[in-house]
Amino acid sequence: MTGAAWSTALGNGLDEVWRRLLAGEHGFVEVPSPHRLRNGLAAVVRPSEDAPALRLRRLAVETLGRALSEAGLATGGDKTRLVLGTSLGAYLDDAQEREGPLHAWVEEVARTVGSTAPPVSISTACSSGADAILVGAELIRAGLAEVCVCGGVDVLAQSKRLAHSALSTMSPTRLRAFDQGHDGMLLGEGAGFLVLESMAHARARSAPVFAVFRGAGSANDAASMTSPDPSAAGARFAISRSITDAGLTPGDIGLINAHGSATPLNDRAEAEAFRAVFSAGACPLVFATKGAFGHSLGATGALEAIALILGLREGVVPPVVGLAQPDPDFPCPLPVGRPVHHQARFGLSLTLGFGGFDTSLVFEVPR
Repeated sequence: MTGAAWSTALGNGLDEVWRRLLAGEHGFVEVPSPHRLRNGLAAVVRPSEDAPALRLRRLAVETLGRALSEAGLATGGDKTRLVLGTSLGAYLDDAQEREGPLHAWVEEVARTVGSTAPPVSISTACSSGADAILVGAELIRAGLAEVCVCGGVDVLAQSKRLAHSALSTMSPTRLRAFDQGHDGMLLGEGAGFLVLESMAHARARSAPVFAVFRGAGSANDAASMTSPDPSAAGARFAISRSITDAGLTPGDIGLINAHGSATPLNDRAEAEAFRAVFSAGACPLVFATKGAFGHSLGATGALEAIALILGLREGVVPPVVGLAQPDPDFPCPLPVGRPVHHQARFGLSLTLGFGGFDTSLVFEVPR
């Protein structure tokens, strides 16, 4: 990984947002809605009256541009492939998005940032951003690309707020991942992109290497359109496959950025997966960022991958916002109320999506 950028409810700068995460801040504000919702709070990048489709494009282009600049790449060009994930984007809320192919807006974003290689678009619900990173890495491994800018973007929209309110996945109070009082998630929005390159390409242009993508694993629960398998079979497969793909063992993993959506079913599934995979040794330190960023759906896997890399690089992770009384059944240590330092070299980011999509990414930060 030679560059990264994000747009979040806590700001846009990598270091700026990281400082605010370490301070335990969150980006939730009251967002007006013409509908009656379980909760009016949401984490927005910036208030705007623009149509969702326009906001989606702007957010993608702005964040992509900063990721390319961070990596020392002026424009996308013909050697840089865009792999973009989203959870339906603005499709349900903007009539113009339904007039052409779902992929059309991704092609427009690629042209705007100067990438002439055919882009790839992915929509696997909440795992979209993580799956975009997985696909980008596989394209490079297969020799089909030398540079991939991959990640996810999603914007807050009325359809998503109504859907999660009706499904009762939205908390009536606040997002409290892995807490005894957890009662649901709260929505957010954002964008996150990583620049991945083959090591040969990065060395040839003397690019700084911030992290190394080591492996990925994915699976599907095939259990429900919305709820995870209580046995966490899909999550266990995804985690185990990513560790094997990385050439590591469970004992090598020292840090996990969990999905941490704070719905009781998801939190229990993650606890079960971690217990099963790491039962032979000490469970890694686990943190989660949705209490600060909200659940940004198709962007969340990319935002959390960036947060994991920053946590590995800095040797410290932020407290889990909203966590006061950890669930006694959770098998791993959690940062409660304050940042926690660590010595981990390898870390894992886990994303659990609607439809049973489970994706695990493993990164290493050279020391």
